[in-house]
Amino acid sequence: MSLRAGVAQVAVTLGDIAANLQKHEEYITAARDQGVEVLVFPELSLTGYQLGRQVPEVAMQVADPRLLALAEKCQGIQVVCGFVEEATPGEYYNSAAWLRDGEVTAVHRKLNLPTYGSLEEGKLYTPGSALKTQEINANWSALSLICADLWNPGLVYAGMLHKPEVLIAPINSAEGVVSNEFSNPQNWQTNLSYMAMTYGTPVMMANRCDTELEARFWGGSQILGARGSAGPCRRR
Repeated sequence: MSLRAGVAQVAVTLGDIAANLQKHEEYITAARDQGVEVLVFPELSLTGYQLGRQVPEVAMQVADPRLLALAEKCQGIQVVCGFVEEATPGEYYNSAAWLRDGEVTAVHRKLNLPTYGSLEEGKLYTPGSALKTQEINANWSALSLICADLWNPGLVYAGMLHKPEVLIAPINSAEGVVSNEFSNPQNWQTNLSYMAMTYGTPVMMANRCDTELEARFWGGSQILGARGSAGPCRRR
């Protein structure tokens, strides 16, 4: 059984939700016109990554009218996009929203918050606490993990116990943010190929390809087949 899937390798404007929403709508329309069934945007695609003190300003609740308006654009297509979720006053999550037919059908909150190198997520967000799969259609279910979640083997293993048909990985990966010796492009390729091959599960990775406050996001978005190499998204 096959799945028509797409990843949106977008440039994101830091802190400008309106501009990012407009870009999302354009990509969603283009994907739906091409018959795409599930479209994945990068991590924090509605806000940008290096938010710092802007986190409270750009945070949205799940029922935010802007998020629901975007969901209205997702008629007949499942879309995964990244946003800062406000659960309660002062409680913020780095989250991925699943949108379809005018509804937010699921939310994944990032569990593994990197706070090393130049990364400070542990200072900005509350870690998530749950892993679950989301139905794409009658034949395909997906597990979504956000960026550093995939660098915790225990999280990936726990999530794969739910037996999803595809692993969805929205990320924000820039060169040199961990250290000068750690190659994000090379090591992400190794990690993604390993996950796909080990679990026999296609992987969809969406990263940015732009520059934000001197951080260069290297792109590399891809769809890997169940054997760990680029190819059609089919179940093993």
